[in-house]
Amino acid sequence: MVLVDIAQGEGNMTETHMKPIWYFVGLMLLMMGVVIFAAGVYHMFFPSENSTILAEHHPDLWWGGFTAVFGGVMFFLSKKRSG
Repeated sequence: MVLVDIAQGEGNMTETHMKPIWYFVGLMLLMMGVVIFAAGVYHMFFPSENSTILAEHHPDLWWGGFTAVFGGVMFFLSKKRSG
């Protein structure tokens, strides 16, 4: 776990608390979803010459969007709970 120092009031007293693992998992899923979604947008406007059978359904857009939304929800819920 990651320790975070928070300075309180006057003086040198600090309180440490740990961020939950779901905070970092949500952040990582959010970033990966944005990258996959951006690649899907690129492939929508510049399709490759060799395409797969289901390429017309743009699975990278769907998967990237779902991953980004799920990661965002996990990130913000764990951020609200931890702090």
